[in-house]
Amino acid sequence: MHDIRLIRENPAAFDAGLARRGVEPASAQILSLDEQRRAVATRMQESQNRRNEASKAIGKAMGLGDAQTAEALKAEVTQLKESLPALEAEEKELTARLHDELARLPNIPVDEVPDGEDETQNVEVAKWGTPREFAFTPREHADLGPALGLDFETGALLSGARFTFLKGQMARLHRALAQFMLDTQTADNGYMECNVPLLVKDDAAFGTGQLPKFSEDLFQTTDGRWLIPTAEVSLTNAVREQIVDAEALPLRMTALTPCFRSEAGAAGRDTRGFIRQHQFEKVELVTVCKPEESEAEHDRMVAAAEGILQALELPYRKVLLCAGDMGATARKTFDLEVWLPGQGAYREISSISNCGDFQARRMNARYKPEGSKKTEFLHTLNGSGLAVGRTLVAVLENYQQEDGSVAVPEKLKARMGGIEKLEPLA
Repeated sequence: MHDIRLIRENPAAFDAGLARRGVEPASAQILSLDEQRRAVATRMQESQNRRNEASKAIGKAMGLGDAQTAEALKAEVTQLKESLPALEAEEKELTARLHDELARLPNIPVDEVPDGEDETQNVEVAKWGTPREFAFTPREHADLGPALGLDFETGALLSGARFTFLKGQMARLHRALAQFMLDTQTADNGYMECNVPLLVKDDAAFGTGQLPKFSEDLFQTTDGRWLIPTAEVSLTNAVREQIVDAEALPLRMTALTPCFRSEAGAAGRDTRGFIRQHQFEKVELVTVCKPEESEAEHDRMVAAAEGILQALELPYRKVLLCAGDMGATARKTFDLEVWLPGQGAYREISSISNCGDFQARRMNARYKPEGSKKTEFLHTLNGSGLAVGRTLVAVLENYQQEDGSVAVPEKLKARMGGIEKLEPLA
């Protein structure tokens, strides 16, 4: 959500920021509604003040025996009382319309975010690791995985496309990855482990920006709740409608959860394999902090996600997203893209965003700076540390052997119960 005061102060800059997102100018419509709303609010306040003054004057007039004046004042008070409900209704309607206009707009990119319309204009910041040289032609995970327990057919039989059934050693590797990520983020990086609801109400989905614009990407239950597309929703909303103690900041939280996405906006993309699923698991990282801390916390969160890839010895690159490729709530985003030798390409495995105060305004999440009598909105950040399924894909493709087996990364061996490589199932 945007600060209406900043739009009033510099509407041209606001529209320029939207233009970087490929969004049409909106300041004129917003300011028109704002002016109408404030004018009605002023009329309503003036009417209330005049009603109070006239009510007091009635008693004085009657005390002086001025019945004519008293009757005229009574008529005026009656007229004011009758007009106020209409003004209140108009003010309420204009406030709702202004809120809806602001709620539909994306966050404004910070200056260092490059211009661009899509992923082709993102900027590579760094690379880590050297892609392995294979003595054979590496296979994609969708071809390699089924013999090892990545069962696409059973998943489709049970639930339809974009669902997968993991069996035996494959399920064990998936669990080992998830637990390794969660343990690392808590023990080494200081994120507090949380176990969160997977079903949330409208207000929670609105707070982190999924509603109202992206409802088609979510699954909704018959009682109106939403399945979370990421634990970001539950973790970030833990501070909604609160004034957080400044001494408790920054709050760093993490959760390993199933995530559910309809992928309505990704029709036809990654239809093969395990990369784009309706149900998947992810270790999510969320930080809630003071505004002056958010840039440093962004770098810290990126490093926490990078550490998982480095520990697993998976080559990757770090990319700064252009304005047109960022999620709606972000003001700056880094993607980590892991090397997949079967595809011969880097693919996104983590997206880490600084949302500034955009989500906090939607949630009314605040804190009181030391020495201040006024509250300020918090800053929120979120990122994957990491997406478990995509990391599984990366392990399969990078650690595959010519005989169709897959070596277990050194960091995971202690969690695999003696299994050192995945071998085709009998």
